[in-house]
Amino acid sequence: MRLYGEKWTRRELEARVGRIEQVGGIRRFQLSEGTEAGTEQIQVRTGAGLCYYVSASRGLDISLAEYAGVPLSWQSPNGDVHPAYFDARGVEWLRTAAGGLLMTCGLTQVGSPCEDEGEACGQHGRIHHLPARQVSAEGNWHGDDYEMRIRGVVEESSIFGHQLCLTREICSRLGDNRIVIRDRVENRGFKPSPHMMLYHFNFGFPLMDEHTTISFPNGQVRARESELPLEGYDTFQEPGVNYRERVYYHTPDMAGRQDGKASVVIRNPNFPLNAGNPGIEVALTWSADTLPRLVQWKMPGAGTYVLGIEPANCWVEGRAAERERGSLVTLEPGESVRYELALEIRGI
Repeated sequence: MRLYGEKWTRRELEARVGRIEQVGGIRRFQLSEGTEAGTEQIQVRTGAGLCYYVSASRGLDISLAEYAGVPLSWQSPNGDVHPAYFDARGVEWLRTAAGGLLMTCGLTQVGSPCEDEGEACGQHGRIHHLPARQVSAEGNWHGDDYEMRIRGVVEESSIFGHQLCLTREICSRLGDNRIVIRDRVENRGFKPSPHMMLYHFNFGFPLMDEHTTISFPNGQVRARESELPLEGYDTFQEPGVNYRERVYYHTPDMAGRQDGKASVVIRNPNFPLNAGNPGIEVALTWSADTLPRLVQWKMPGAGTYVLGIEPANCWVEGRAAERERGSLVTLEPGESVRYELALEIRGI
């Protein structure tokens, strides 16, 4: 592996530390105060600057993420609320959404509250508030590479209703500033089930400021509200008290892309590192075959200063609207779909 600017074998590194967690690794713990009490998190440190917290209590989503001790993600005012406080009705999701690097939305509903075939669907579905089962968090050597892997199962089910199961795996390696997320969603029921999936990545200050630019994949882009201008969708700005959120819909053009991947790159030439070149870029890459749409949430508002980059298989107007336009994804009994996403931090 490469660490601290040098190449090391396993034994060379082990000779220099008491245990590997001195330079990087995994730790599990529980929060203990207020509405966060009882929330279980798993800290991952890669030793190369990247540190992030996986919430086992909240769908194995990712809370705070930092690079060299400086935050990359946006944290909501709610904090890492225990899922027992979740209310699925209407827009009550907003009271307990944690923010963080990743909030998964789905598995059967994404976007605005609606009623679909007699079922009340709250904002962004339930998966962000469902605790994971069979959670494992391990660090293991593979030759001279040390890999940290978190795995678990999240079930969204009801009697007489849908029975979807998300199996999630999150991986990083010592010495790398990279997170890989591999998901599999399976319909374990015996009737077809709607399936809506959106990966709500949230980037915040100081990665996001008036110097930040965003590069999107080639393709079509339009504002969700037709009266809003396209100008400025690829830049950010200072906080505004009365800023109205803007949502943009991107459809990446995958013609000629043999790997089937789409990417968004966020660049800030003035990221506040203590030494060396301060500029960084954060690249988010995903499998566009199963996540063919991209939603962008631009919200440089005072107190809600965040850019949402959201690969998805749907838009965010709710399940009823998706069904009406004929674009609702359905999983047949026993059918499954896989998703893969990767986030990488690089110097510029």
